Amino acid sequence: MITEPPQRIEPCIPDTLLPEIVDRVAVLADAAARLGGRLHSRTAANLADLVRVMNCYYSNLIEGHNTRPHDIEQALQSRFDTSDPEKRNLQMEAVSHIRIQKKIDALHSSGTLPEPSSIEFIKWLHREFYIDLPESMRILERDGKTICVIPGEFRYLPLHDVAVGRHLPPSSISVDGFMNYFESRFDTHHIGKGMQLAALASAHHRFNYIHPFPDGNGRVSRLMSHAMALRAGIGAHGLWSVSRGLARGLDSPKDYMSMMDMADMPRQGDLDGRGNLSMNALNTFIGWFLDICIDQITFMQQLFDLENLATRLSRYCTEQNWKPEAFTILEMTLLKGELTRGDACRITNLKERSARSLLSSLLETGILGSDSPKGPVSLRFPVAALDRLFPNLFPSHSLQ
Repeated sequence: MITEPPQRIEPCIPDTLLPEIVDRVAVLADAAARLGGRLHSRTAANLADLVRVMNCYYSNLIEGHNTRPHDIEQALQSRFDTSDPEKRNLQMEAVSHIRIQKKIDALHSSGTLPEPSSIEFIKWLHREFYIDLPESMRILERDGKTICVIPGEFRYLPLHDVAVGRHLPPSSISVDGFMNYFESRFDTHHIGKGMQLAALASAHHRFNYIHPFPDGNGRVSRLMSHAMALRAGIGAHGLWSVSRGLARGLDSPKDYMSMMDMADMPRQGDLDGRGNLSMNALNTFIGWFLDICIDQITFMQQLFDLENLATRLSRYCTEQNWKPEAFTILEMTLLKGELTRGDACRITNLKERSARSLLSSLLETGILGSDSPKGPVSLRFPVAALDRLFPNLFPSHSLQ
């Protein structure tokens, strides 16, 4: 049995960071810190729920699926479209994606997020994505042959081998060796903070270069990148999404595939590193990927416009013909993160019955939410309110 050397994916990480990469690392770290420190932690956590929907939406676009935000929200409420099997399947995939990302965020918040580049974590991502999907959604047809995707299992049969565009990933019999090598090279315990951000970009490409699963590699790589961003300290409580940047690119939605293809380039002579692949191409990809991250954090800062969020909330309350006291409750919830139900009466000066009635109506609209029937309430961001609170979060037309 002939296997391929896993060193085929070298260089994995630059020996040293180029000055222009160092500059991007500094800008990215600073931007993420500012975005993550602007909101009360509870409000930020609820806003991250919205960003997960956005992340899923754009991740679906990369896969060629345009699943509307409204359809995703309906699916999160277990309201699937039973009249359209294809649409229902996309809704189910969306729920899986969002559920996994929420688990990743919770693991990070609790300080228990595993090493994102580890085989165990990567297999867990794949298994979690497929585990709630019906078996029919794990069946692939390739060249007249049927392949059953086993959740959490790497490619292991010649039948699983497939070209990805012009790229030929390692053969199935070599995948285990490549992934063991990948795990050792991208272990963040042995990488400094600055280099971790370069590794975030490099690992995204090298994982897809290996293409370890029969299907689902793109989704797993984007979830892995999300976890690596949290691990590297630039996650900003989940308030930005690399998937949006990859789907849109800097100049064109075609950027992502062309940059991935460019990073497949073999070494170009003695001045192009010492590995099998081009060091110059890898550095170009790292720079582009970090620019994507910076662009998305900047976009979210401008989109959220947190200094004026209260003003937009006030305008939204007026448009809904709600009582002035409704805004009083929402503004205080924005500032404090959450309110006890008894606070509604105190801060509005309404009689208890009127205050409870107003609070109930706000909970019914979804602009407020609670983790229990009698627990504190916190500000939520339902899809129905997004056009007013965060215009331009989702594109008004399909990306080309």
